[in-house]
Amino acid sequence: MAETKERLISIEACPVCGSTAIETHKPATFEITAIQPEDVRITDRAYGKIWDLDRCRDCTHVFANPRPTAEFIQSLYGDINDPQYQDEAEGRQKNFDRILKTLEKLHPERGMLLDVGAATGILMNLARTRGWNPEGIEPSTWAVQTGRERYALEIQAGDFETADIPFDRFTAVTMVDFIEHIPDPVIALTKARDHLRSDGTLCLVTPNLHSLAARMAGRRWWHYRPAHLAYFTRGSLLTLLNRVGLRPVKSRRYTWTFSAYYLFTRFPALKFLWKNPRAASFWRRIPIKLALGDSFEIYAGKH
Repeated sequence: MAETKERLISIEACPVCGSTAIETHKPATFEITAIQPEDVRITDRAYGKIWDLDRCRDCTHVFANPRPTAEFIQSLYGDINDPQYQDEAEGRQKNFDRILKTLEKLHPERGMLLDVGAATGILMNLARTRGWNPEGIEPSTWAVQTGRERYALEIQAGDFETADIPFDRFTAVTMVDFIEHIPDPVIALTKARDHLRSDGTLCLVTPNLHSLAARMAGRRWWHYRPAHLAYFTRGSLLTLLNRVGLRPVKSRRYTWTFSAYYLFTRFPALKFLWKNPRAASFWRRIPIKLALGDSFEIYAGKH
């Protein structure tokens, strides 16, 4: 317990705009000193569990304070084992297919693509089949090994912010559900910008704190989870992009596709629909498209 406390740091300024005009937003709803790798899995369903959250009065960004150090985050994500993520590969491919089609309208020539937070490489593998030359980085040892075995991908293991990756190389950098997990988004997006060619594009997907879905779900919003350290609004996201020298060229609401089985397992009260193996097998074959409008999908280029 004491060791974990030493891995938390209090901050006095907004991680997005640097303002010191910050105020308490919401108190923690779980014991943050007891957090374990299983609490930050991609498929975790502990909805409503949040860190102590502060809010910036200037840019409206909401963030964990105190927050874990970068080293502590790396240790947690490095030990993740999340096979249910790969079970939903078919639906996730549909999510990523829309992203790649948009990038290909901007860059018909394709080229090098860097996937940050690549997980098991589903997006990378799809990009490769569509003519891209993909690279990726991912902290989870399990995910990197799965990508190697399933797709014959050499995903770099480790922390993006300190990874040795060439600058000015990539036509596209994708960060799908990544920046809400990290302690310092300015460092990460500055590095992403530097990896892009002069005409390259960053694709950023992250939850929208001010979305209708977030307001309706309240404290049980599915993006309120132990893995998430930051919650962006349109204002704070645009402030972040501008601060690191990126300008939006296209934006829309992200659309999810999952199997009915995966969605049912999010709700323990519905276990009668999926507990039986035969029923589970049936529901796994039923895709459901969710246009919830609860996440930003933004494409940005260099100023």
